[in-house]
Amino acid sequence: MNSSSDTPPDAEPDAEPDAEPDAAPDAAPDELGPGPYQAVLDQVAPRLRRLRAARGLTLAALSEETGISKSTLSRLESGGRRPSLELLLPLAGAYGVPLDDLVGAPEVGDPRVRLTPHPLPSGGTFVPLTRTPGPLQAYKMIITDRGSEPDHRTHEGYEWLYVLNGRLRLVLAEHDLVLGPGEVAEFDTRLPHWFTSADGRPVEILSLFGRQGERMHVRAKPR
Repeated sequence: MNSSSDTPPDAEPDAEPDAEPDAAPDAAPDELGPGPYQAVLDQVAPRLRRLRAARGLTLAALSEETGISKSTLSRLESGGRRPSLELLLPLAGAYGVPLDDLVGAPEVGDPRVRLTPHPLPSGGTFVPLTRTPGPLQAYKMIITDRGSEPDHRTHEGYEWLYVLNGRLRLVLAEHDLVLGPGEVAEFDTRLPHWFTSADGRPVEILSLFGRQGERMHVRAKPR
């Protein structure tokens, strides 16, 4: 008995002709071409061998369950046949594993983003949402009550604000506005502007800011 874990558990010959007479001849492994996914495909054959060995199945039993001929199964396990979706789907069903397990799809990384809050000099908190430097930066802000007397600021850039929760008072040049959840404002930050909570309670907003004056908002239809 061969002790290698990659060796199929049966010793039956696989020289019988393929039961798929209309199929085109398979290319030899060195004729498949490197391709961008060849390294992934090269790992399918040993995975198939390991799965069949772990299940204790013979080629004949697997052929009967999947409807794939023994010679095709043998060539898949030796790397002599390029795996296709039509072949891998019934094999995944027979082994009771996701298709990803046969092709070695990469695991999905932890999607959580570790956010670090920072205090705003004028009161409140901001959390940078953009993780890489670039012309546009995204922030979540929690704005507290900054009083009733506007302290106008001007600087280079363009800002887009979206109110998530609460009521935001925005003073922009001669405009004095109150925005509620779901409302949006965009403005050139060279205009005098100031914002605060409109009712004394914290207000949560999303902010997209471009230091060089990029516009974050694209209109869906012409004026």
